[in-house]
Amino acid sequence: MFLTVCVVLSLFAVQLLRLQALDASAMAKQALGARLVTAVVPALRGEILDSNGAVLAASVERWDIVVDQRVVRQWQRFEPDPKNPSLTRKVTLGVRDAAVLLAPLLGKSVDALSARLSGNSGYVVVAKAVTPAVWRAVNALNIGGIDGVRTSARVHPAGGLAAPVIGWFTADNRPLGGMEAMLNSQLTGKDGSITYERDPSGRQIATGEIASTPAVPGQNVRLTIDRDLQWKAEQALGAQVKATGALSGTAVVIRVKDGAILALANAPAFDPNATGPSLGANLRNRALGDIYEPGSTGKVMTASAVIEEGSVTPMTVFAVPNTLTRAGRVFHDAEVHPLEKLTFAGVLAKSSNIGTMMAGERVPAATIHDYLARFGIGQPTGLNFPGESQGILAPADQWSGTQRYTVLFGQGLSVNAVQAASVYQTIANGGVRMPPSLVEGIQRPDGTLVPSPARKGTRVVSARTARMVVAMLEGVVSNQGTAPEARIPGYRVAGKTGTAQRYDGACGCYRGYTGSFIGLAPADAPQLVVAVTLQRPVKGYYGGTVAAPVFRDIMTYALQALQIPPTGAISPRIRLTPVGG
Repeated sequence: MFLTVCVVLSLFAVQLLRLQALDASAMAKQALGARLVTAVVPALRGEILDSNGAVLAASVERWDIVVDQRVVRQWQRFEPDPKNPSLTRKVTLGVRDAAVLLAPLLGKSVDALSARLSGNSGYVVVAKAVTPAVWRAVNALNIGGIDGVRTSARVHPAGGLAAPVIGWFTADNRPLGGMEAMLNSQLTGKDGSITYERDPSGRQIATGEIASTPAVPGQNVRLTIDRDLQWKAEQALGAQVKATGALSGTAVVIRVKDGAILALANAPAFDPNATGPSLGANLRNRALGDIYEPGSTGKVMTASAVIEEGSVTPMTVFAVPNTLTRAGRVFHDAEVHPLEKLTFAGVLAKSSNIGTMMAGERVPAATIHDYLARFGIGQPTGLNFPGESQGILAPADQWSGTQRYTVLFGQGLSVNAVQAASVYQTIANGGVRMPPSLVEGIQRPDGTLVPSPARKGTRVVSARTARMVVAMLEGVVSNQGTAPEARIPGYRVAGKTGTAQRYDGACGCYRGYTGSFIGLAPADAPQLVVAVTLQRPVKGYYGGTVAAPVFRDIMTYALQALQIPPTGAISPRIRLTPVGG
């Protein structure tokens, strides 16, 4: 028996020597590994800023509260001893106790939390995206099995302002549209990690070994959008859409010299801070994704082409009949009138379809098509915006007999609102089309800006032709034109109305109208273009009455906000009718 005891004790000694001396390091590592947990530290997404650095979208720290249901069913903590308050005692608690403590912090009922905490799962999310303050309060309770996972949430300080431009996220936090999707690689940071020891209850050991790799936040992106101007455009547009009973509307403000988009308004819009059905059908940017036939605002391209080709001048006289038959179809103007003599400036000012056809047919169809293409019709804008439509412009040799004439007054082709505004930017810029832009650059952590690459302009018509067309467009806002409501006291304004039949894809037919006005100011030294379009208004539909007043409100605000003074020059007198006519 003595020898047996000695052998057993010897075995114990050998095993003890192996554990404490030979395998001590390996065993310690194994024990440490069982206690270590590595968690991802999400990188904050970069901010989206307006042109002045105001925050339009930003990410903030949030926490998901999670539970190990196997631990929380029986957890322990120290409480004051009721018999001797100076002492503490270890108390064993359960699911219901945890639910009672958590309910007021998480804003949930005790019963609902109890159901969530009960089960056999090692990982269940109890509450998502709570604030750091809530997480700290939860963590201070020291409830076994309750832990926090650091996440982030996207917030929009200005609510739904510019939401169709900024974009939105899916329920699983994926960027789905707008700048959030377009610039996702720049905005997305690099996640870090943290490794720590935890006790059997799942709580972090305060003095436990910790290793960490810091997260690298995403880059901040500065847009060309001006927050205040965007707000004004959205307010004015939204009010008019409601007042006219329109289906929808868009407003675009473009800086002439470089094509920068200062405002891009949609109505109705949506609030990216909301979730669920409230996002609904408005979850898109109509100004780039929806296309329509521009109608008479497209006549400026025909005017530019025929003047550039030398076929017509602003003073060329046309005897405009009440109707005109071409390609087996009878065309007419918006209003019945007797034979009237108009200069080409008068044709544009009175928005005569027939007069525009008579001028446009002096130039071959292929030539007209080439000018439309140079203005950017039927081509991507270059913004690379998610969901953008490039519009429709069929090749000239595929035009039907009537389409040869309808394209001259803006039907038989389709554009988006930014393309339509870009046409007028081209004319205002002396005939040079600058590709529109929405991104000013990437902002460094120190606040300095790395500007986006400069865009190269394309000459569409000569500066002489552009000046003539602008002068003609001033006649549109005169008392004899179609948009006197677009005038701004003290400023010279030029622009064009549009009232087009609206194609409705639901019925495959024309139903309702598109009312629009696109203008520029100051006319003799253009700096801004504002394009307003209303789809299917029912309380009035002429562009001069439903869209021109919105143009006036937005342009007036923009001129004042950007401190653009009037030039003081007097508008030229351009005859709309011939001498003695």
